[in-house]
Amino acid sequence: MPSAFAEISFTDSVKAAQTRYGSREHNRRFELSDNPRNELGVLEAEFIAARDSFYMATISENDWPYVQHRGGPPGFIRVLDNRTIGFADFRGNRQYLSVGNLSANPRVSLILMDYPNRRRLKLWGIARIIHEVDDLELNAQLEMPRLPCAARTRYRRLD
Repeated sequence: MPSAFAEISFTDSVKAAQTRYGSREHNRRFELSDNPRNELGVLEAEFIAARDSFYMATISENDWPYVQHRGGPPGFIRVLDNRTIGFADFRGNRQYLSVGNLSANPRVSLILMDYPNRRRLKLWGIARIIHEVDDLELNAQLEMPRLPCAARTRYRRLD
């Protein structure tokens, strides 16, 4: 079974570009992998728990990408299970571009960076906005004391 990364990212046009520029055979290993890499393990959970920010890409209704930086104290991104992360969505500039985009197209891509150690984690998933009054149990799991929250957000990775 190919990795989730290969299934999502290696479209026909990407494969054609890889062929043209000589990296197709090198990248086939992702497609030949026995590990689909679509679950969060201990290493990923530890990496996520140490982050104080990430970048989130969404797609608007007019098909334009939008990338937003999200930040908070280390640990504000929580691993809820081996396929789900969540975080409290803190008030920013109140434009709600990402939230609006997610209501029209729930697909999301996240990049979590560890700049000092030159490491990163890329996640693709399906997002759900869950307001704190709609799920008190989830709210308790994601609560960050003394920080105002506009909404509680939960992300599911793609299968």
